[in-house]
Amino acid sequence: MSKTSTIPFCKTGYFSKTMCDYLAQDNSITDFHGNFPDLKGFEKQIDLKRHSELVSESHREILVTSLKSQYKNIKSFSKTKRNIQSLSEENTFTITTGHQLNLFTGPLYFLYKIISTINLTEQLKQEFPDDNFVPIYWMATEDHDFEEIQYFNFKDKKITWNRTASGGVGRLKPYGLEDVFNEFSKLLNLSDNSKKLRLLFRKAYIENDNLTDATRYLANELFGEYGLVILDGDDADLKRQFLPFVEKELFENISFDEVSKTIKSLEKNYKIQVNPREINLFYLTDDLRERIIFEDNLFKINNTSINFSKEELLYELKLHPERFSPNVIMRPLYQEVILPNLCYIGGGGELAYWLELKDYFEKVEVPFPVLLLRNSALLISEKQSKKMEKLNITPEELFLKQQELINKKVTEKSDVIIDFSEQRNQIDAHFKKMEKIASQTDKSFVGAVQAQKQKQLNGLNNLEKRLLKAERRVHKDLVDRIVLLQDELFPKKSLQERNTNFSEFYLEYGDELIPKLKEALQPLSGAFTIIEL
Repeated sequence: MSKTSTIPFCKTGYFSKTMCDYLAQDNSITDFHGNFPDLKGFEKQIDLKRHSELVSESHREILVTSLKSQYKNIKSFSKTKRNIQSLSEENTFTITTGHQLNLFTGPLYFLYKIISTINLTEQLKQEFPDDNFVPIYWMATEDHDFEEIQYFNFKDKKITWNRTASGGVGRLKPYGLEDVFNEFSKLLNLSDNSKKLRLLFRKAYIENDNLTDATRYLANELFGEYGLVILDGDDADLKRQFLPFVEKELFENISFDEVSKTIKSLEKNYKIQVNPREINLFYLTDDLRERIIFEDNLFKINNTSINFSKEELLYELKLHPERFSPNVIMRPLYQEVILPNLCYIGGGGELAYWLELKDYFEKVEVPFPVLLLRNSALLISEKQSKKMEKLNITPEELFLKQQELINKKVTEKSDVIIDFSEQRNQIDAHFKKMEKIASQTDKSFVGAVQAQKQKQLNGLNNLEKRLLKAERRVHKDLVDRIVLLQDELFPKKSLQERNTNFSEFYLEYGDELIPKLKEALQPLSGAFTIIEL
């Protein structure tokens, strides 16, 4: 079993006020979310979803049929097959996470999202044994931001899929991925784990027809044994279930009105993540994904010559529902309409835009899901853990800004007293007396007294900085070791999980990597996890 320790998310310095207030259940944010992600909240959510008219037998059968069709060309695990079939039963609910189709999973947090989802379903099954819970990975196949997904980092090298792209990324053919495979292969050694990585990449990206199939294969290989169900929303039958909501969006602008009102309230205390458009839908074909706009009494496809009258658009909608693609505002609603879903698991940025949607969900009478901040983790080796012990660095101190951490450790190591807090207090007390005397004699002197006080404090600050700088030179070896360790664990001065690809750790730990992560990550812990592998 891996050694783990945790610190509160909000003590890491990497989470927004929005997320910190959400986790603290602050009164200023409670109007913008539904049931909270604890066992009591899930009990309420199960009851809410169980009685929703959307979770009908026919809805479930369409979902199961679509999933079986999506899995027809892939060898699925028995637990996944059982989970898909169980979705036809009225006591089965889903826990969902979504993610872009990043090349070779992209950064590490792709793994953490899915493991959070799998582990939560297992925990809920223990707590509510009469119900079933299925983990869903929603592939963002309709996204068109190719620049965000066309690379992954491996050992300080950016491995990029160089090609032009348009339309939904899921439909992209694997042109050029042979070059990516060759570049990646050159960076690997001859170990068994390297051979497995080469095989995994080749079978996913070279032997599949498009990026959707490649990502499904990869996610299934990594997580299929745990029963993960991988869903592609770019599906005509699933979108046909969503048609009533698409019609309202096209002709009534409900999401724009409701989300705009929510934003006015939310922005008083929090940063707004996304802003709605009057129509929050794209028109999607194999090589096109462009906004639908209403102009001059016509529905126009932005940056094209395509346009529709209202009647023509209704006909197109009924004939080709797959061509209507929800944007960031509408996609969450689409998910909740077609799935018997209880909870969405995402990162801080994702949950921040979900908080803009609650009133919209209520307006269209769709139950709003529980929102859970995904697990975050820092992976450290046994060697790095020993370095931390020698440097006397605690897990919490690891997250300090580098200069702050260096100053703290140099101060602890130094034989000289560098902290001038006592002297500052003495100056403050001394000048308070002088301010009192000045105010009793001539109030015009108060400003001069305060200026003199600030001058002395500035001088003290400069002396402290010079002394620290001198001590850093004295303890150069300590400083260099701190910098080396923190740079290893926080590449580009950011969280490891936002930069490093899983393959770097797979090289070392192989097939044990995901079980180790699964064992260590607790989805309802409400804390950042440090894992010694």
